[in-house]
Amino acid sequence: MSYYPLTSIPDYFGIDSLLTEEHLLIRQSVRDWVESFIMPKIDDAAQHHTDIPNLMKELGNIGALGPYIPEEYGGSGLDQISYGIIMQELERGDSAIRSAASVQSSLVMFPINEFGSEEQKKKFLPHLAAGEMIGAFGLTEPNHGSDPGSMETYFVDKGDHYLLNGAKMWITNAPVCDIAVVWGKNEAGKVQGLIVERGFEGFSTPETHNKWSLRASKTGELVFDNVKVPKENLLPNVTGLKGPLSCLNSARYGISWGVIGAAIDCYCTALQYAKERKQFGKSIASYQLQQKKLAEFVTEITKAQLLCLQLGNLKNDHKATPAQISMAKRNNVKMAIEIARESRQILGGMGIMGEFPMMRHAANLESVITYEGTHDIHLLITGMDITGINAF
Repeated sequence: MSYYPLTSIPDYFGIDSLLTEEHLLIRQSVRDWVESFIMPKIDDAAQHHTDIPNLMKELGNIGALGPYIPEEYGGSGLDQISYGIIMQELERGDSAIRSAASVQSSLVMFPINEFGSEEQKKKFLPHLAAGEMIGAFGLTEPNHGSDPGSMETYFVDKGDHYLLNGAKMWITNAPVCDIAVVWGKNEAGKVQGLIVERGFEGFSTPETHNKWSLRASKTGELVFDNVKVPKENLLPNVTGLKGPLSCLNSARYGISWGVIGAAIDCYCTALQYAKERKQFGKSIASYQLQQKKLAEFVTEITKAQLLCLQLGNLKNDHKATPAQISMAKRNNVKMAIEIARESRQILGGMGIMGEFPMMRHAANLESVITYEGTHDIHLLITGMDITGINAF
């Protein structure tokens, strides 16, 4: 048996009828690209711990980078549901592909568009949207992950420039980035964002090796050793943790859609395999225990689809709260990782082979359930929201 191409996505509750023609066209376009460009390459890239050549320019060509950014800055001016659908289709290919697009869109282009100067928008956004420039996001540090307010990266005013020192860790795109949106503390201890460009003296991006997860993307560090940052590279329109946390809200929203794609890939593969695999004289899909798994998969996928669609409507109306986004991220990633693990069992020993996607998705989702806020942290965000008591 070989890898099964996806012919349709589960739509058990007729959710497609709630999407616009534009949404459906976008989904089909990105799905076709994933089938032709990603699927033939992804197992080899993951097996050999290499990224896919020319990925960012290809993502730019299909409009997957900053799709909600205004057209005047190189984006497509699409709505938030369109962004979610794009993330879903990309992550059906691989979490590393969605991560590359998500970081570029939500963690680099979003803050420049929201908090940057007009000059910064014109200088960086069109090149980022086209994939001609690759961005990274510097928040997590070696000693501070879930507690970004304790960050140690800092910068001081030197008159005609800022002097930046510190380090960031677990950074997607770091080894290949052209710019990094870096969050550090000023002399007053207030968090602000700086655009650090490749080539600034003292700026280095060592790669993180030996990963068992997200093996088809580059991860690394951002290290700042007395880096001179021009004053025009300070994001002028935000101070405090509101800046980086609003970026994370956008990224978490994209993840909540994206992981549905990983779950769909596992479900569709398991369903077709179960129909074709014969044991004891009949297909294993005819046995109760396999039907139980498959029925639970499609139920959980359907619930996640409905959750994301309503969250997208709230996002479009600027009504989505951080706590609602946290709930969707936590629920949907847990759903996807459980489907990846359980669907592997349906395939038995074949489930560990690279011809099938289960083990790759399961390994990737171990990162996704941790980054952009861990599963436990999102539980506490929901807990604080419903009780009014901060348990951090």
